[in-house]
Amino acid sequence: MIPELNQSGVLPPFIPEQGPTDPAGMAPYKTTITEFVIRYAHTPERRAILRGLLDYRRKLRKIGICRGFQWLDGSFVENVEQNRGRPPADVDIVTFALRPTNDLEDWKSVVYGNPDLFLPGEAKQKYYCDAYFVDLNTHPIHVVSNTRYWFGLLSHQRESYLWKGMVEIAIECSDDEALEMLDRESDNA
Repeated sequence: MIPELNQSGVLPPFIPEQGPTDPAGMAPYKTTITEFVIRYAHTPERRAILRGLLDYRRKLRKIGICRGFQWLDGSFVENVEQNRGRPPADVDIVTFALRPTNDLEDWKSVVYGNPDLFLPGEAKQKYYCDAYFVDLNTHPIHVVSNTRYWFGLLSHQRESYLWKGMVEIAIECSDDEALEMLDRESDNA
């Protein structure tokens, strides 16, 4: 479930009625890709970014990255059109996932063979995703450190330091319904 934006035009860091100590009411908010598309596909610019996101997710699964989740954030999940007078340019995404292989050399081949998935500049250009990857096969100390870094970075606006929420979507879920919705929305535009 994605909560409504707060008075600052951002997702709240926690649902006020539940308070900041109830994990069920705290960001990142777990949802489906379909709910994400329903919530954010209201302009042509946003639909283009969502199509890129779906392509990015499809390619991750194609190379075997299927077990994990993604945090989605940035101006895309805010009311940036009203707050900053512009559409979002991309969606910020951090993928936390297990490797498709335990062999380190094979994994290196996967990473080097797919720069559009693992180099943020290339992912942004091709998919409109400011995308980063956290390898859940690394030592737990590194996973915790990376999680702390990304949560700290994504849970605040860079310019104002405003505390805000983010969304979490499983990689495993099917994107077919979300893609169909985007196609219908484009046909109706």
